[in-house]
Amino acid sequence: MSKIAIVTDSTANLPQECVQKYGISVTPQILIWGEETYQDGIDIMPDEFYMRLKNAKILPSTSQVSPATMQQTFQSLVDQGLEVLGIFVSAKLSGTIQSALQGKDAMGSAGEKVAIVDSQSVAMAMGFQILEAARALEHGASLKDAVALVENGYKHTGVYFAVDTLEFLHRGGRIGGAQRFIGSVLNMKPILAIQGGRVEGIERIRTKARAHDRVLELVTEQVKGKANVRLATLHAHAAEDAKLLLGRASEALQPVETIFTEVSPVVGNHAGPGTVGLAYAFDL
Repeated sequence: MSKIAIVTDSTANLPQECVQKYGISVTPQILIWGEETYQDGIDIMPDEFYMRLKNAKILPSTSQVSPATMQQTFQSLVDQGLEVLGIFVSAKLSGTIQSALQGKDAMGSAGEKVAIVDSQSVAMAMGFQILEAARALEHGASLKDAVALVENGYKHTGVYFAVDTLEFLHRGGRIGGAQRFIGSVLNMKPILAIQGGRVEGIERIRTKARAHDRVLELVTEQVKGKANVRLATLHAHAAEDAKLLLGRASEALQPVETIFTEVSPVVGNHAGPGTVGLAYAFDL
């Protein structure tokens, strides 16, 4: 068993079997709905979230994992004699990295056993970086080696996704370079990507079906000629569309690994219902 533990946040959307297999600690982001506060993926799950969102008069907001939660998570692992590798959502999308650094600093000298890395991504584009580090640690990699893998990993991972509307990203302040699509022709389906750690607008497509086709085309362009291709869907209340996209991508690209995931309520709150995407990794 590795003497190094991995900590991430709930926006990674890692399947539970992966979390359990590698002993990954997942710190929950926070969903705030009126006077109620929920831990992402713990107190509120996707089905309940979308059911409530459909008829909600008050829309929810989100907040990053607190420094206190980070400190408690790190300290618990260090107290077990472990070093800690923290891999978190892009600092350009969330203050989670800042909370992690504050939690580490609050540990005093014990914080020297904690390394924090910005994935520069989110969802399974971040998840693939985490899994690569976990597998390396399982085979005896040092903390320094694992940090280097993740710091280089974002160059070998990515995600494209089609959203029904930019309303949710705009309202949540995560719209980034997709701002230029605001006010565009009605009923167009924006295709977005995480690039340079933030949301960027790629194209506008007239229909949902064509938008999903284009997501597959874009991912194909990124992984063409690459080795060890891995794919993962992400979806916000659009399971059937995501399953279809993953099936088509698997047939076309012959990946060594496929993962079907649903984004957590916090990510769904920003992406919006109907979002479907495809994350990829190669040469890891």
